[in-house]
Amino acid sequence: MTGYMRLRQICLVAPHLEPVVGDLAAIFGLEVCYRDPHVGKYGLENALLPVDTTLLEVVAPFQDGTAAGRFLQRTGNRGGYMAIFACDDPDERGRHAATLGVRTANVIDHPPYHGVQLHPRDCRAAFIEFNHTAGSDNIRGPYPPAGPDWQASIRTDVTQALLGVELQSPDPAGLARHWSAIIGAPVSAADRGDPEIVLVNGRLRFVTGAEELMTGVTMQVRDISAVLSAAKAKGHAIDGNSFLLGGVAFRLTS
Repeated sequence: MTGYMRLRQICLVAPHLEPVVGDLAAIFGLEVCYRDPHVGKYGLENALLPVDTTLLEVVAPFQDGTAAGRFLQRTGNRGGYMAIFACDDPDERGRHAATLGVRTANVIDHPPYHGVQLHPRDCRAAFIEFNHTAGSDNIRGPYPPAGPDWQASIRTDVTQALLGVELQSPDPAGLARHWSAIIGAPVSAADRGDPEIVLVNGRLRFVTGAEELMTGVTMQVRDISAVLSAAKAKGHAIDGNSFLLGGVAFRLTS
C-alpha cells in the first residue's frame, strides 16, 4: 500500500491507572499531557504521556464487562493492549484489512480526528488502530487524543524516544507476515535474526513466546543506569537493561 505510516501511540492496559502512570512518569521523566474523557463511554479511564512525539497511553477499566477488562483476565495482566499508527487514510486501511479477513471493531470519528480500530482477535497479539487528523500531517501538530496542548508536556531530559515494541508468538515469523500484510510494510531481519517491521520512527520486533502478546517497549534514554536505579527504587525487578511495568518489559537503550 502507498501513503505514509508512523507509529503514533502505544497503549497499555492496567487494573488501575496508579501506580503505573506515576511510576512511568517518575522513572522516565515524563509528564501526563491529557486524560481523555471520550474513553469513558468504553468504561475506561486513561492517561497519556508524550515520549517526544510518540504517545504512551495507559488505560484502566472502571466498570465490569469492558474489552480491556476481558483482556486483563485473559492475559493475567500481561502484555500491551494497542499499537496505534498515523496514516493518510484510515478507512482505506480498514478496507484493506477486511480483504485479509481482519474485521473493523470500532470507528472513532471526532473531527478533525478519525480512527479505525481493528478486531484484536483478527490482528492477533494486540489491537491495531489507524488514525488521521485532518489538516495536520505535522508530527508535532494537533493530535486530539492527546489533548489540545500535548506538545507542552514533552520532556526529553531523561527519555529521548520510544523506539519500538516487541510482540511474541509461537510463530513469530507468521505473526510478522500477518502484521506486515495489515500495515503494508515489509518484514526484514533484526540484528539477532528476529523478524521485524521497520517504520520511519519505530520498529516492531517479533520474538518467540508461548502466547501472542505485545510484551515489550524499547525506550531510548540518556542514562541507562540512572533509569534502572529509578525503576529499582520504585520496586521493579531489574533484568539486565530492562524491567517490568504495566504488563510489559521496558527495554532501555542509549
